[in-house]
Amino acid sequence: MKQILFFDSYAIMEIFRGNESYLKFKKVIPVITKLNLFEIYYNVLWQVGKKEAEELFGEYLPYVVEFNNEDIKRASHLKARFRRQKISMTDCIGYVIAERLEIMFLTGDKEFKNFRNVVFVK
Repeated sequence: MKQILFFDSYAIMEIFRGNESYLKFKKVIPVITKLNLFEIYYNVLWQVGKKEAEELFGEYLPYVVEFNNEDIKRASHLKARFRRQKISMTDCIGYVIAERLEIMFLTGDKEFKNFRNVVFVK
């Protein structure tokens, strides 16, 4: 059975850039939200170009899950609790979705380094 992880935008960008530490996660089934799609499309569009942004968008689109009202509330509480760390709204929503789905949250964002339920890779 293939492993399933929630990929934050950082993880997707590191895979796209070819970061050796992230290449093993190409075999994992990713879970993301449309907010992550926005972040990766924007970053690739700005850094590389539209063609590559479109390709990456299409590659990850099938793995999008919706977030619900309870996810929004839980993410808001998380963001408020860690407001000094300046965790993004997108990452807060992704983290609580990972918890709800009982999967790990893959990231290299230092703010999540010591959180439970996180696979932290630089």
